[in-house]
Amino acid sequence: MNRILGRLIMMSSILVFWAASLVSVLSYAATLPLVIDLQSQMQRPPQIIKVVEPHSSQPGRLVQVEYLGYPAAQVFEQLFGPDWKDQDADIEFRALDGYVSRIEIARFQQYRAYLVFGIKDKTEFVVDNIGQNEKHIPLGPYYLIWDNISAPQLLAEGATDWPYQIHQISMSNSRNQALLPDELARTYAEHSHLTQRYCLTCHQVNGYGGDKWPINLATHIKTMQEDVFKQWVLEPRARNPATTMPPLLHAMPEAQRQEIAEKIYQYLLVLPVATDSIVN
Repeated sequence: MNRILGRLIMMSSILVFWAASLVSVLSYAATLPLVIDLQSQMQRPPQIIKVVEPHSSQPGRLVQVEYLGYPAAQVFEQLFGPDWKDQDADIEFRALDGYVSRIEIARFQQYRAYLVFGIKDKTEFVVDNIGQNEKHIPLGPYYLIWDNISAPQLLAEGATDWPYQIHQISMSNSRNQALLPDELARTYAEHSHLTQRYCLTCHQVNGYGGDKWPINLATHIKTMQEDVFKQWVLEPRARNPATTMPPLLHAMPEAQRQEIAEKIYQYLLVLPVATDSIVN
């Protein structure tokens, strides 16, 4: 009897700790204020930030744009407090169209990012997204950009980690355990990270990922040949001229693109399909 009671007490303690941890993570979620309210909170005029706009640029034709906004680190401090950069978490950006971008906090300490809400000397806050074959796409309410002029190595990554139409920012714990079972962790850790970064912004794996086109890739890939998958990822318009899916890292060397696509395919092929969905 005492042994059973002891186990019940221990299980209750675990549940209380888990619930407290969950509340702690969820408490970091923040719906972004109106631009006029953010400017009031920041108590300083917005900066002008010139970048190479990756959505509109092509190899040999780089388009520069001057945006208006604030350093992302300053906005995070306003939303989450001064200790935001010390958290063991990712920053999650949710867009109006269901797109979800999760970016490691360390990246914001390595490169300069900005949360912008306008274009200098222009009334419209829009972009031509060449990679998705779309024009005049609204960027608001907010758009995350990176200083890829001071850090030109970012140019090869294209529009990766440049989410627009952002309306909510939160901190979320890494979901590596959910996406990477113990039996795959040693071999497929990098593969899982690449999939999260380049695929799960729009798509999902076992219920985790974006809501823009939430097919379960863990199921979808099991019946697809590798060469077909690579063509879908690397040259999606060759498979479907009307698709809005952008090609993977078009500015990178072809050998590197092929390697990344191969690792994503290998990971999705061996990843078990979960019977229960993971909560985003």
